[in-house]
Amino acid sequence: MTTTRFAPSPTGYIHIGNLRAALFNYAIARQNGGTFVLRIDDTDQERSKDEYIQGIKDDLTWLGLDWDRVEYQSKRMDKYLDAKQKLIDMGRLYECFETPVELDLKRKKQLNMGKPPVYDRAALALSEDEKNALRAERGSHWRFKLDLERIEWADGIVGTISIDAASVSDPVLFKNDGQILYTLASVVDDTEMGMTTVVRGSDHITNTATQIQIMHALGGTVPSFAHHSLLTGPQGEALSKRLGTLALRDLRAQGIAPQAILSLMARLGSSDPVELRANVQEIVDGFDISKFGSAPTKFDANDLDPLTARYLATLTVADVAGTLSDIPEDTREAFWNAIKGNIASLDDVADWWAYFVNGAEVALIEDEDREFVIQAFDLLGDPPYADDTWSTWTAAVKDATGRKGKGLFMPLRKAVTGRIRGPEMAEVMSLLQIKPKV
Repeated sequence: MTTTRFAPSPTGYIHIGNLRAALFNYAIARQNGGTFVLRIDDTDQERSKDEYIQGIKDDLTWLGLDWDRVEYQSKRMDKYLDAKQKLIDMGRLYECFETPVELDLKRKKQLNMGKPPVYDRAALALSEDEKNALRAERGSHWRFKLDLERIEWADGIVGTISIDAASVSDPVLFKNDGQILYTLASVVDDTEMGMTTVVRGSDHITNTATQIQIMHALGGTVPSFAHHSLLTGPQGEALSKRLGTLALRDLRAQGIAPQAILSLMARLGSSDPVELRANVQEIVDGFDISKFGSAPTKFDANDLDPLTARYLATLTVADVAGTLSDIPEDTREAFWNAIKGNIASLDDVADWWAYFVNGAEVALIEDEDREFVIQAFDLLGDPPYADDTWSTWTAAVKDATGRKGKGLFMPLRKAVTGRIRGPEMAEVMSLLQIKPKV
């Protein structure tokens, strides 16, 4: 059975960049009738916070991405310690004592000599007495001893990947303070939870290579891997500088529809065009990971606005009942049908209702049209107005002034609504509760 996971670290809120991993893994699981696991990577207890865990769940729920179960790495520490001991017993995990400053000096020296900055395994040459002496004066960290061979796999997006383990430092699995790092915790979890497919960002490719060796060492089955491209800004700039404004909770606060986000992210970076989908099931049905490329993918938050507007225009009055709760019940349907094609977000609903109740804050009237508008308004009676008020009124204005076509209709639209464009004027007039003023 297909099993995938989304494994966010609860040290912040989900942003548009790491949503891709959630969506891709979710779609693959749901397409195959499999299991989608939400795995909270909270081994860093100092930085992990309950508010972020809840925020992650809230954001996924808002998007409509449900999960089959939740796992917390902080509750699985014994599993990681068991794996640690197993690797030590196998001679694949060794204790190191270099400080960050000493490691930095080593890297600089290697670079100056034209060599790759790979850890030199000096700790393997230490005697037990030397280790004891170092333990007495400093902390230690633990590294996995890589087999110095090529590590290859068929990546679901990038294609065949081959990495020479000799070009990679033995990965640190446990820090000086005893913290278990992602590299090991993820391997243990992916293995024990039976992950069949892991989709994540291309910045994890080297990580994947080392994790494949750790999986083999622990006797686990290696899942299929796919590494999606990283997002950049519209001009190719690093998106990381803008993530403070691209958290899902911020996009939600801006009135962006979840379907707009999912529709864009399910196609962005693929060979298929972006198409608005009405619900999550349509997103899942149309998802094809084989059509995604490995090149950096440009993301422009402005693309979400027209998608949101198009989505809102498809909704019925029942779909937005909560938003319309302050609108008189006998008016809601007509009101929503009139405005839904003219709003960028649900936040615009209140502005439109305020207009129908109070009229335009400012009438848009060109100097050359002022006398015409005054004369036209004199021919308009008081509300309530009917469905045929607009046609009856404009016919009377045409007869009185001789104006017709755009010269008749546009000045009146601008004067009545204070806007250049909007709903059909017949609908506007039937909802307007106050006589427009010059």
